[in-house]
Amino acid sequence: MEGSICRLPEIIELKKKYKAYLYMDEAHSIGAIGKNGRGIVDYFGVDVKDVDILMGTFTKSFGSAGGYIAGSKSLIDHILTNSHAHTYASSMAAPVVEQIISSLRILKGPEGEKKLIKITFSMSTFLFEGKKRIYQLADNTRYFRSKLVDMGFIVYGNKNSPVAPVLLYLPARVTRFNREMLRRGIAVVTVGFPATKLLEARVRFCISAAHTRQMLDTALMAIDEVGTEISLRYSTRHKSRRFREL
Repeated sequence: MEGSICRLPEIIELKKKYKAYLYMDEAHSIGAIGKNGRGIVDYFGVDVKDVDILMGTFTKSFGSAGGYIAGSKSLIDHILTNSHAHTYASSMAAPVVEQIISSLRILKGPEGEKKLIKITFSMSTFLFEGKKRIYQLADNTRYFRSKLVDMGFIVYGNKNSPVAPVLLYLPARVTRFNREMLRRGIAVVTVGFPATKLLEARVRFCISAAHTRQMLDTALMAIDEVGTEISLRYSTRHKSRRFREL
């Protein structure tokens, strides 16, 4: 909801100091951040063994259903034996599993994706499809977030997070923003109380590697128009500017 990235290296230091267990929820980071798309552990380059439990979902980056819990063999064996959620759950359907496996193959790169493609980046190199998508998502994220900030909107979270919440603040503007964007052909996810604090309503944009620069610019132009119409530029750090001026 905040588009934030935790300070994992410092958290691991505390875990080791106080001999605690570390449980990491990677619902929004797995398949989306890190140079290999392997989530927050990959983003900071820390040892995956320093995180005791890794949890994530297959409904976002993997475009499928369900989720996972990863950890030591003894932990997983305990969950398989004692977890009611596992004992009474039905098996995943074959197409659901195949979608997840296909996504993992793409992310794995050379081992999972044999097709080599050439893309043009500042580094001018050969990359596999999975790497291409990770870099494209990172580029889309930084571009979209920077434009929103430059226009004078208040954007929460880390600049590298593909989840970009723009503050609307007043509850009355949640529905108004949603409808005005829909009138311009763009569906958005607006969120208010009780999912947020009463006066911290927002619209939450989730950026994709599949978004083209034209798509992002179309959305930014619409946000610019609606933001001007209903006065959403609250930033005191950045001068309010129209999208066409950037």
